[in-house]
Amino acid sequence: MSDVFERLKSAAQEDWDAYVNHMFVFRMGIGALPEAAFQRYLVQDYLFLIQFARANALAIYKSRTLTDMRRAKAALSAILDVELNLHIRLSERWGLSSGDLEQAREEPATTAYTRFVLDCGASGDLLDLHTALAPCVIGYGEIGARLADSLGPAHLAGHPYREWIEEYAGPAYQEVVAAARLHLNGLAERALTERRFGELAGLFGEACRLEADFWQMSLTI
Repeated sequence: MSDVFERLKSAAQEDWDAYVNHMFVFRMGIGALPEAAFQRYLVQDYLFLIQFARANALAIYKSRTLTDMRRAKAALSAILDVELNLHIRLSERWGLSSGDLEQAREEPATTAYTRFVLDCGASGDLLDLHTALAPCVIGYGEIGARLADSLGPAHLAGHPYREWIEEYAGPAYQEVVAAARLHLNGLAERALTERRFGELAGLFGEACRLEADFWQMSLTI
């Protein structure tokens, strides 16, 4: 079976392009993203991570093998024990305290995207859930790698958003991306039919549109 993520991306190419080439990403890449927009993004991304943790907890419940359960448990632990703390430290460097993050309210775009993902998992199976998560998990890795490659080490050194770009372009996160693609392929081998592919492509495209709305929210609030 060919790489399922590439098939999904091709099937939803217009939505994928609108997401990964959004003006938020472009302005971040050239260092022209307003600080206020990035701060808004950081706050809402923190709230998104909390819901992302719930999605991985749901993946444990939805799993039918110990391997899938352990993978979901590791992802949940990575968010709760590592990524949220890293996010708080990054936010503090941009003038946001942990209290600012804790007291913030979800914007409609955050709620729409995260509840869509959770609904995909609750009403479907692991393949539905990970298809809905793929634009986020794998997409951030592709965006980070592309920005890092386009800037190069010399320009990246003094870039205002260097830390964010290096986080998602770095080897640790790229390993997460590779593992996510392999897991998606493994789930597809067990549960994907050609008839079902169209439904999954629809979920993938909707997730991309919601990702684009998430970027736009940070630019326009």
